[in-house]
Amino acid sequence: MEKKETLKELQNLIKRLEAKSPFYQARLKETGIAAEDIKSMADFEKIPFTDKGDLRNAYPLGLQAVPDPEVVRIHSSSGTTGTPVIIPYTAKDVDDWAIMFSRCYSYAGMTNEDRIQITPGYGLWTAGIGFQAGAEKMGAMAIPMGPGNTQKQLQMMKDLKSTVLASTSSYALLLAEEVARQNLGDTLHLRKGIIGSERWGEKMRHRIAEELGIEIFDIYGLTEIYGPGISIDCSEHHGMHYWSDYLYFEIIDPETLQPVPTGSYGELVISTLKKEGAPLLRYRTHDITRFIPGPCPCGSPYPRHDRIVGRTDDMVKVKGVNIYPGQIDEILKTVEGVSSEYLATVDHQDGKDCVCLKFEIRDGFDTQSTEMQVQRQFKSRVGLSIIPIASLLGSLPRSEKKSVRIIDNRFA
Repeated sequence: MEKKETLKELQNLIKRLEAKSPFYQARLKETGIAAEDIKSMADFEKIPFTDKGDLRNAYPLGLQAVPDPEVVRIHSSSGTTGTPVIIPYTAKDVDDWAIMFSRCYSYAGMTNEDRIQITPGYGLWTAGIGFQAGAEKMGAMAIPMGPGNTQKQLQMMKDLKSTVLASTSSYALLLAEEVARQNLGDTLHLRKGIIGSERWGEKMRHRIAEELGIEIFDIYGLTEIYGPGISIDCSEHHGMHYWSDYLYFEIIDPETLQPVPTGSYGELVISTLKKEGAPLLRYRTHDITRFIPGPCPCGSPYPRHDRIVGRTDDMVKVKGVNIYPGQIDEILKTVEGVSSEYLATVDHQDGKDCVCLKFEIRDGFDTQSTEMQVQRQFKSRVGLSIIPIASLLGSLPRSEKKSVRIIDNRFA
């Protein structure tokens, strides 16, 4: 979308918010900004950000920007702490989301001949129903399994000849390990995996792809902004295309709140251009990514952002050093014999902070030597000494939902 066209879309969004959203009417009035003041992108960037705390304060339906009869569904964010965020959807919102999700499937090379086994949860969470609506929009066969009951998942996968697995990365790994353990690979018809909901590293990606024999596609989304399906990587696997006809993306420095140079990492901020039930203006996702400049070799007109490398709120600071899960993924990727799963625990002992990093190694690799390599790499790359603990493959807990990667016990 050209800049002039984007600015016009944003101006129309602000006009709608002024007319229909009590939530934004109050926020814009507080800051003295009106739609008629937005004459350039620089003017737009003066509008204050919206954060999750604002959405929680609007509980239960303070974000609603349409009359009650126009709301056909609500969803809630999957977080387990604090007041829930409730997002109302109109019929058009539901249809727009299905269109975007169907587009994701198409970008991953899927057709109405595919059979998509959907393992994420249903209910207030957006994941399962989003995957299903996109499949139905495309005309594919949706197999709405939901989470858990791994043996039944594998049976249905085999008997129904599922060609696509929709899953979190944690559950995809659990399924992959069971397929390998039960030697089921030759009985399956899987060819692709659509994996989302949490960030994951290259080692985990390769393990899932190899053990299930599939091509993997990252999908991105969050409940506040429809749900999963707002971006996906294509067959080139170099960045994720996002739907700029529905959404406006910015990337800012989370500390200065100013735009970062193109290609630099920062926090993703999203404005919804067409959403009716609960439109959002400059919403801070706290997800860390970057824009990938230039056209994609796949020929798509839609712009790209990189995979999510972490969140501003999943970072821990130890002895003045910032640690992200993405950094740990990158470190473990460099050490031969180390698998994808890990758990970092931060504690305060004997008057000082310490980090214990548990990870898995494959059979045939020396425990002590591998621990020393991980310790050296962590010190070299992050600048922090850790306590490395290697264990056998499969010893760390697996999850049917999102895996916890860093536990900070200092404030427990």
